[in-house]
Amino acid sequence: MRPSLPTTGEQPARSSRELGDKTNLVILVSGHGSNLQAILEACADGHLRAQVTAVIANKRGAYGLERARLAEIPAIYYPKPIDQERRAYDAALADLVASYHPTWVVLAGWMRVLSSAFLDHFPNRVVNLHPALPGTFPGVNAIQRAFEAYQRREIQHTGVMVHLVPDEGVDAGPVLAQEVVPIYPGDTLESLEARVHQVEHQLLVNTLMSIC
Repeated sequence: MRPSLPTTGEQPARSSRELGDKTNLVILVSGHGSNLQAILEACADGHLRAQVTAVIANKRGAYGLERARLAEIPAIYYPKPIDQERRAYDAALADLVASYHPTWVVLAGWMRVLSSAFLDHFPNRVVNLHPALPGTFPGVNAIQRAFEAYQRREIQHTGVMVHLVPDEGVDAGPVLAQEVVPIYPGDTLESLEARVHQVEHQLLVNTLMSIC
């Protein structure tokens, strides 16, 4: 049974009939939610033929929840209790996500590795965005690690990829799209981060457009 946990702006899940014929997206976030914002804007202006049916965050201060509330979308704070086993949390999270009838589950800055207790509920329907090219810098702090590798003259560029999440491998699923991001001699970490994020927004929306 899913435990009762604090929520922020949670609204009842709507039936699939109420949701209409568009592709349904449930977005999982842990932070600022700039990629979520790009999705919301693309849905609103009609470029992306989809609708976000819920935004779920595992961090109380995730600004992505506020973005969802401003867009009048269910904004749900769903943290993992310290004493709850990982797979139990993932199974409960899957039940919550499923109640919003997703066609696709999008990890847009979700900072937890999901186990099969979640992924098995949505086979080939979980999409992740990662700020690095396939096979490079998996896991956290990918942009910083790429910048440091550039300074050591190990690489000349970095990139962004969007991929499926079929299993518990970290940033290792089948690639749906990728784009190189150049690193320039005058770059700071902040300027590189800004360039990567700009590419993230466009690549994620374009990928969702292609699969929706």
